[in-house]
Amino acid sequence: MEVILLQDVKSLGKKGDIVKVSDGYARNFILPKKLGVEKTAKTLNDLKLQKAAEERQRQEILAEAKALGEEIKKQSVTLKIKSGEGGRTFGSVSSKEIAVALKEQLNLEIDKKKLILAEPIRTLGTTIVPVRLHPEVTVDLNVKVVEA
Repeated sequence: MEVILLQDVKSLGKKGDIVKVSDGYARNFILPKKLGVEKTAKTLNDLKLQKAAEERQRQEILAEAKALGEEIKKQSVTLKIKSGEGGRTFGSVSSKEIAVALKEQLNLEIDKKKLILAEPIRTLGTTIVPVRLHPEVTVDLNVKVVEA
């Protein structure tokens, strides 16, 4: 019997896969636990429509990320930090502070986890911080650190 999996099943396949299993396994395990449905013309058509809708949604999310990336590229964020003699800074600028500044200055809500900052910024001047908006979209944000 061929079934279309509705969920990932360990050692059998991923969601949306069409797999061939024994009749007893399908009747006693897969169908009662709603892990899959029997392959018919109707279920194949439903699967095709569902995959098309998911792909369309993925494309919309990618387009939104690209548009947000273009907006971020054009602008920069300015942060103030205390510094002493010779330009030495007291403390550092973290990704959390950059995310808060993005919200306040540019009115953009970006999660601090999307800011790829290897280590906190400890120098005055302009630093380029990569922002991963989508697995396929990474843009550079200019962060200006000035003396308070």
